[in-house]
Amino acid sequence: MKYRFGEPFPTQSTVKDLPLSEGAPAHFSLERKGDKIVLVYRMEEGDAIYGLGEQVRGINKRGWRYEGWNLDDPIHHEGRTSLYGAHNFFLVCGRECFGVFLDCAGRVEYDVGYTSPSLLTVEAQDFDLYLFEGESPTEIVKEFRALIGRSYIPPKWAFGYAQSRWGYKCEDDIRTVYENYMREGLPLDMLFLDIDYMERYKDFTVDPTRFPDLKAFAEEMKEKHIHLVPIIDAAVKVEAGYPVYEEGVEKGYFCKDDRGEPYIVGVWPGNSVLPDVLNPEARKWFGAQYKVLLDMGIEGFWNDMNEPALFYGEKQLKKALKIASETKEIGCLEDFERVSHTFFGLQNNPEDYRAFYHETENGRIVHEAVHNLYGYNMTRAAAEYFREYAPEKRFLLFSRSSCVGMHRYGGIWTGDNCSWWSHLLLNLQQLPGLNMCGFLYTGADLGGFGGNTTEELLLRWLALGVFVPLMRNHSNLGSRPQECYRFEKKEAFRNLLGVRYSLLPYLYSEYVRCAFENDMLFKPLSFAYPSDERAKTVEDQLLVGGSLMIAPVYTQNAKGRYVYLPERMKLIRMRAGDKYTEEVYEKGEYYISVPVEEIVFFLRFNRVLPLAKPAQNTASLDEKDLTWLKFLEKPAEFALLRDDGVTPIKKENFEIIRLGP
Repeated sequence: MKYRFGEPFPTQSTVKDLPLSEGAPAHFSLERKGDKIVLVYRMEEGDAIYGLGEQVRGINKRGWRYEGWNLDDPIHHEGRTSLYGAHNFFLVCGRECFGVFLDCAGRVEYDVGYTSPSLLTVEAQDFDLYLFEGESPTEIVKEFRALIGRSYIPPKWAFGYAQSRWGYKCEDDIRTVYENYMREGLPLDMLFLDIDYMERYKDFTVDPTRFPDLKAFAEEMKEKHIHLVPIIDAAVKVEAGYPVYEEGVEKGYFCKDDRGEPYIVGVWPGNSVLPDVLNPEARKWFGAQYKVLLDMGIEGFWNDMNEPALFYGEKQLKKALKIASETKEIGCLEDFERVSHTFFGLQNNPEDYRAFYHETENGRIVHEAVHNLYGYNMTRAAAEYFREYAPEKRFLLFSRSSCVGMHRYGGIWTGDNCSWWSHLLLNLQQLPGLNMCGFLYTGADLGGFGGNTTEELLLRWLALGVFVPLMRNHSNLGSRPQECYRFEKKEAFRNLLGVRYSLLPYLYSEYVRCAFENDMLFKPLSFAYPSDERAKTVEDQLLVGGSLMIAPVYTQNAKGRYVYLPERMKLIRMRAGDKYTEEVYEKGEYYISVPVEEIVFFLRFNRVLPLAKPAQNTASLDEKDLTWLKFLEKPAEFALLRDDGVTPIKKENFEIIRLGP
């Protein structure tokens, strides 16, 4: 059912048009707060609230407040109310079971039992509300996902292991990383290029000194089965003679101020302008800019800084400099606070978001009202051009900023996390909410982006990353280098990465099945065991596809952890993809030892799992000679995907494998 409040901007987040319902949506009472609508739901004591995509805190979101507002802030502590994505779908699971999607281009505020423990309130202006009711949370999620369209499916090589770092400055840096991985026998499929590959941080340029022939270099790496994946930032440098800037200005394709002039902001290149990706013509033009890199043989990209992130707005900077120039000395605390707050407040200042405009199919609109759509439409621009450039080919594409709808065009990574144990747990807990909102191709920066990782933290994080579609180790300039070959336990790293490739037939097949069936790859235990009261409280274990349960270790110096089994399961303990043991456990709670050198997971009852031999990369993976892990007392089936990994997938690419006990 669909309800309309105000005059919402058409986000194009859905692929189906539902008729508008009259009256108020069931379950909620309505209040008005100025020009906003407040939806109020009285929660029962046992209600769990799931969803909201990329957010802080646990799988059950009850007890905190959240905002659907894309925000560039790298310190993801529990006090945050929003991160890089706005994913406005949530589930209420308890005495009643229903789902709600707020299709809103602007800010949405949630109070999930924070102000009053029994009240869930949602506050927004101008939105369509979709209400879903069903027998189970999985059924409701599938209904919602059918409304918003099929999730993006990347090429198969994008499920391989990726190494990245802000600080790889030239071809030789990349070659050195590759050579060290090969010397240690560490599997690898992708190497990422951060902003240093560009000429002075200008989009769609290549520094001629650091990468004198990127096309030849990309071909050289492809011959070694390595894909180069460069970054693209949202902002375009203001510079005479720079073709992207000059053409964009000539055609009016950048966001403008209230006088119709391009709005100037500061990002990595210095003074910059923002492509107006909500303007269909400008979006098509921006997408076509990727051609220069596609023609060099690049087949994957990551889009960044597209909340959009602003270091400053030119007008706000001038005000700050004026205040500083008028302050002759810091004579008191008030002087210091005035000057420091002025400069600290430049980054992502709300006044900037209220000061530039988009030219859309529905007329001119201020950015603040459609803020959450920017990253979505930047990534859409690229994806739509890729389909035009090579219709029968899948490209890798993922983004930092997103909202519901972008899941059809690309994946996401969860942004600038830190080398904190709490962020390892956060990575696990964000996965179900992201899947609910259609984002299947997702992952966090393994080992942490900011700060200094440890060998133990990286090994434990990889033990989770083995099961996550985007398996990328990425770190910040100035932090401790964290390539796997830099640590002492090289054999452990080699074996853990090998497990990833052994599991690829399962993970790839289940990923695509979930995309076709609008299912979740990662589910809370309560979704599969709704009558199990203990399962409803588990916040640190997940079901992965139809056959597996994972329970990663996420605390320092731990030798293992307690695990709850909601049914009889088989523990699989792996030191490598071809070295494992099996042990059956009855339903119950157990302390399981988990050395850092091992991957431990659980095979569900009457399920099977294909296992390949470890491989150096996806190109060398042997999927004809598979081992099948089984825990059966009756025959079972598995839909195994057999395709070339690049061209669009058809249902007939699945082979149904039938196995007996």
